[in-house]
Amino acid sequence: MTIQTQLEHCSSLVVLGVGSDLRADDAAGLIAARAVTSLLRRSPHIPVHVLLGETAPENLTGEIRRLAPSHILIIDAADMGCAPGTIAVIPQEKANGISFATHALPLSVLCDYLTRETGAVVVLVGIQPASLKFGDPVTEAVNQAAQQVAEIVAAIATEPRG
Repeated sequence: MTIQTQLEHCSSLVVLGVGSDLRADDAAGLIAARAVTSLLRRSPHIPVHVLLGETAPENLTGEIRRLAPSHILIIDAADMGCAPGTIAVIPQEKANGISFATHALPLSVLCDYLTRETGAVVVLVGIQPASLKFGDPVTEAVNQAAQQVAEIVAAIATEPRG
């Protein structure tokens, strides 16, 4: 399962970056979301709305409902027991078994809610952190992974549709 296959029939997209800039690699989702914004300065073929959910992504559910996307891509640091910087699409049913760092509401609950309320395809992307230590910088592996996710999303959004 890849980001590309999950967004194959996307006609409008919300990218929701989750995490904390204060806790090293927990910023992965925010870095990726900000990079999507930078990369989409060229004209996308599908509407893309980038939201920064930080440590309380549930606060943006009203905005997401209002945007009525066909797809929602949630990006967050996730301890999957892999090498730092590993990128994975996490099936919603497996999200409970993954450790997401700094937010109180489990992402599985948020995904279920967004699926029910919007009818959108919700795709959860995890990036394996190396460090979540308060005050530490983002590691190079995680920064590169976040950039890679952003480049994939930008390529999908700018790809001409038939």
